[in-house]
Amino acid sequence: MTDLSAGLPDTMTAIEITEHGGPEVLKPVRRPLPAAGAGEVLIRVAAAGVNRPDLAQRAGSYPPPPGASDLPGLEVAGEVVAVGERVEGLAIGNEVCALAPGGGYAEFCAVPAAHCLPLPQGYDMVRAAALPETFFTVWTNVFMRGGLQSGETLLVHGGASGIGTTAIQIAAARRATVIATAGTVDKCAACEELGAARAINYRNEDFVAIVNEMTGGKGADVILDMVSGHYVPRNQKCLAIGGRLVTIALLGGRAAEVNFGLLMVKRQTMTGSTLRPQSVEAKAAIADGLRAEVWPLLDTGGIAPVIQDTFGLKDAAAAHAALEAGDHIGKFILTVA
Repeated sequence: MTDLSAGLPDTMTAIEITEHGGPEVLKPVRRPLPAAGAGEVLIRVAAAGVNRPDLAQRAGSYPPPPGASDLPGLEVAGEVVAVGERVEGLAIGNEVCALAPGGGYAEFCAVPAAHCLPLPQGYDMVRAAALPETFFTVWTNVFMRGGLQSGETLLVHGGASGIGTTAIQIAAARRATVIATAGTVDKCAACEELGAARAINYRNEDFVAIVNEMTGGKGADVILDMVSGHYVPRNQKCLAIGGRLVTIALLGGRAAEVNFGLLMVKRQTMTGSTLRPQSVEAKAAIADGLRAEVWPLLDTGGIAPVIQDTFGLKDAAAAHAALEAGDHIGKFILTVA
């Protein structure tokens, strides 16, 4: 039985994808409050992050997994207002940020308790809402799958994005050398301010040549790639012996040419993942790693999320348009009154 605090409304404002299409298909609607099921908590949302998977869902190319809310939104921060059965360690009134399976663009969101993390010291809800999706993604891909170690070199494509700014900071804080690519002078400067040893403007510089030159011909030990497509053979040319190429998005297309001779000779590994379809248990393991290894860095101010701008919940369409425009550095956040 769900333990609800007194005074919760029966309905809430939420942002619905009325049909697949552009940002204009996002519309505010009234929805029934979700219930906190077994192992879940219900959060009164104060802020929610906007991420590229939300854009893909809106366009129809990233449907929610079975059982997940059809509403967009994969990360929230707010107050726990209901606790489901078999939940330990969380109580009504706790302030948390959480990775959500969906439903974040709303006044209330039900999430697995195991995917909740405390607000870092001194954080407000807006800053906390910028953490879960990007930090879960970076931790599982760069460190759990990619196995990046202190002293190794990481190449991050899209260094000025929410994912990129997160990867640069965590990797640099863990004493890896970081090289990033970005598309403007300002974005490159931001990457270097966040800890990248070198930011490469991919519009007029050859990242393959620069990475190989900076590493004395060795190449990057790990590459975090959001482009794929035509970047794959170029990535292989600057990936070290035993290097790991980790793909997390397909902005350059799904098809790619792979040099399997180079892969075998240099013992390269190609891997990747999507976060949303993974099991509750798998995402709980990622949360455990973040709590132990990364949250202390946030608590002390060693790293911090980069936020470009905030929008009200009902202005979600404008937030999507801003993210698609690609002129930002860091994240966009929705604030919920």
